[in-house]
Amino acid sequence: MQQWRHDFHQNPELGFDEHRTAARVASLLESFGIETHTGIGQTGVVGVLQRGNGTASIGLRADMDALPIDEISDCAYRSRVKDVMHACGHDGHTAMLLGAARYLAESGDFSGRVVFIFQPNEEHGFGAAAMIEDGLFRQHPVDAVYGMHNIPGMQTGTFATRAGPVTASESLFEISISARGGHAALPHMGVDAIVVGSEIVSALQTIVSRKLNPGLNGVVSVTEFSSDGKRNVLPGNAVLSGDARALTPEINEIIEARMRQIVEGICLAHDVEGKVSYKTVFPATINDAGCASRASNAARSLLGDVAVDGECEPKLFSEDFAHMATAQQGCYVMMGNGTNGSHSRPLHSADYDFNDELLSIGSSYWVSLIEQELPKQQP
Repeated sequence: MQQWRHDFHQNPELGFDEHRTAARVASLLESFGIETHTGIGQTGVVGVLQRGNGTASIGLRADMDALPIDEISDCAYRSRVKDVMHACGHDGHTAMLLGAARYLAESGDFSGRVVFIFQPNEEHGFGAAAMIEDGLFRQHPVDAVYGMHNIPGMQTGTFATRAGPVTASESLFEISISARGGHAALPHMGVDAIVVGSEIVSALQTIVSRKLNPGLNGVVSVTEFSSDGKRNVLPGNAVLSGDARALTPEINEIIEARMRQIVEGICLAHDVEGKVSYKTVFPATINDAGCASRASNAARSLLGDVAVDGECEPKLFSEDFAHMATAQQGCYVMMGNGTNGSHSRPLHSADYDFNDELLSIGSSYWVSLIEQELPKQQP
């Protein structure tokens, strides 16, 4: 598994360009004697393993894509591709699932069907939907689907999950302001788009602090502010872009509605035009309660109660697995990547690295879950 992981790390590929990675995954699955399907959702790969006469089916998902980041570490297996690296641990996720697939094919003590899902383009939120639209669950139906992600700063080998919302939705918004530019020395003869935009930026912060129930979570962040102004020219146009997070569709709807209301009201007060584009890229990941309980039980049987938090706090980052958990009941599990050095650096950092100690732990967890969920019938 370590050799596979380091190979993937040295040869990272961006979303929907995972051709080498997908070919390597497919080749390995075939070598394990697993029925293999390629080209699902462009570069997605699916392996199907049936053992015994069990009729239940479980899906396990790993993501394969890297990020457009130039790696700065000096490890022997650092990325060979300029400005592309596995800064989120998808190389490790893929290697762990391959390890579980090999073990289950050779020695798995279960009866039923396992669907190994190797997903492209998780980072941009398009891969899961592409696989689903391409017939993933129609051609390979499952009773439940599980995904796992490493978490830096969380103790190595510990597990966490929860019933209900576990990761947030991500919505990208853009606010366009059409005002009336003019000379910087004569502001009264126009309407300064920067002044209007600044009022909107400040007012947007009241959505979470004053418009949401304090017991609910949400984030609204303006990340870009551009205009057509010059050194002595007041801008007539400005564009604000940003990112909003919510743990339920209802919260997301409130954020969007209040944002539109704020923009409309401030622009009306200044007699200018404002437009809002609000697009939800990732829905919130909602864990099925039964699946979350079973996922925690599998971790406890492997590592003991002390290593498992089955009622963790939800996270405000987003995850493309949400599309799969929406299409099918499922559970998203988090596993500690470590608290020291590159293993504790934030995901998407140029000096982050997946912890190879997790390879055996993560693959063993997948095996534990399958053997728990697809037990052999007792004679």
